[in-house]
Amino acid sequence: MFDEIKSMIAKVSADYADLRYEVMRDTKIDFDGKELSQMTANSTDGYVLRVLKNGGLTTVAFTKPGDAEKAIKTAEENAVLIGKRIKEPVKLAKTEVIKETYKPKLDIDPRHISIDEKLVLLDKYNKIPFKHEKIATTQMSYEDRVREKYFLSTEGTQTQEDLITTRVTGAIISQEGNLTQRIRVGFGGSDGYAKAKNRENEVEEKTKIVLDLLKAKPITAGNYRAILNQRLAGVFTHEAFGHFSEADIIEDSPSMRNKMQIGAKLGTDILSIKDDPTKTNQLGHYKYDDEGVKARPTQLMKNGVLVGRLHSRRTAASYGEPLSGHSIAEDYRYAPIIRMGSIFIEPGNDTFDSLLTKLGDGLYLLNPMGGQTSGENFTFAAQYGYEVKNGKITNMIRDINISGNLYQTLKNISAIANDNTLGEIGGCGKGQTNIRSCYGAPHVIVDSVVIGGV
Repeated sequence: MFDEIKSMIAKVSADYADLRYEVMRDTKIDFDGKELSQMTANSTDGYVLRVLKNGGLTTVAFTKPGDAEKAIKTAEENAVLIGKRIKEPVKLAKTEVIKETYKPKLDIDPRHISIDEKLVLLDKYNKIPFKHEKIATTQMSYEDRVREKYFLSTEGTQTQEDLITTRVTGAIISQEGNLTQRIRVGFGGSDGYAKAKNRENEVEEKTKIVLDLLKAKPITAGNYRAILNQRLAGVFTHEAFGHFSEADIIEDSPSMRNKMQIGAKLGTDILSIKDDPTKTNQLGHYKYDDEGVKARPTQLMKNGVLVGRLHSRRTAASYGEPLSGHSIAEDYRYAPIIRMGSIFIEPGNDTFDSLLTKLGDGLYLLNPMGGQTSGENFTFAAQYGYEVKNGKITNMIRDINISGNLYQTLKNISAIANDNTLGEIGGCGKGQTNIRSCYGAPHVIVDSVVIGGV
């Protein structure tokens, strides 16, 4: 394959060019209630060419090798036009030249499992909730996605890497009278098919929770001290903090760049946040980004102080900051953009039980159910929660909507447990969809959380 790519890129006349070829294979199975609604297996491929010429950087995607010359001509012309119209010419930070093929270690390769076996697995999970009469319906999906990526640059970098994602996702919906409740199901990862197997107990547990929610009381609106579990604290870290650590998000906002200056004190002394795509056996793992840059752990916050951010080669040069290896494309149709890999709050010294004792009276909130950010303000829903009284978990609560300000919330984190967990299911919709964007955290106490309710 590299011989063909080399012959294409050799025809480019520019200051710099890279070409990514990718084969993508998708298997998708869906149940809508008891009905099988989709069962597909697709294979597609294509190329993404990037050209830097006369200070302009441009991208052209194409799917047929015979279109390469046309794509090169278009890219070169567009780069020159862009170079004439931008204030500052684009520069790319220097990076090491790499030649490597990387295959992740898989417990079971989903490519070796028949679609019939995958259907049997999903059908088994989907039937579990229907053992209970108050289950109204389900939405259950199995998906595996294989991306075989080939990257070549005019600087000499040549990498080939496979990204393989397997996941079961969905929802279980209960109903009693006019009241309906929903709970999400999700497990899988990037280390093979085994993570999708033998998860019946988890589906049973989720079914019990969604049935219990029919008897739970709605939360009373107010301001609370609360413990956030790993998934909920992780999605806060990703959505409310992580995106502002992506250099391209803030580069054209003077106010945000001022607030997110390296060295700014943003959080409490106990709060440290890192993004690390090099963690193997995790959803967000990769070795090289889609600019051919080696991924590396990036400390974003240390003891409450902003110490780093995520970069592409362009933004690293513009900011004068180190490369991080976080320029990622959804697939062969797109140019890479800055994305989180595996972002997480680093573990503290407390146990979960000691957090309950420190909390005393408050709330224990679990798992995200959608949300959005607007500037530095955020709104998230928790799937369910519990009241905590005298350090003991008591009544279940529902209908929990959380809102707040990023900077104030970072300063309100007063205790962090030692039980950091990265999610098996992630995802991010910034510009493109990235199903492998991973986030996590330990349990944390937030001293002031605004809850909407009755």
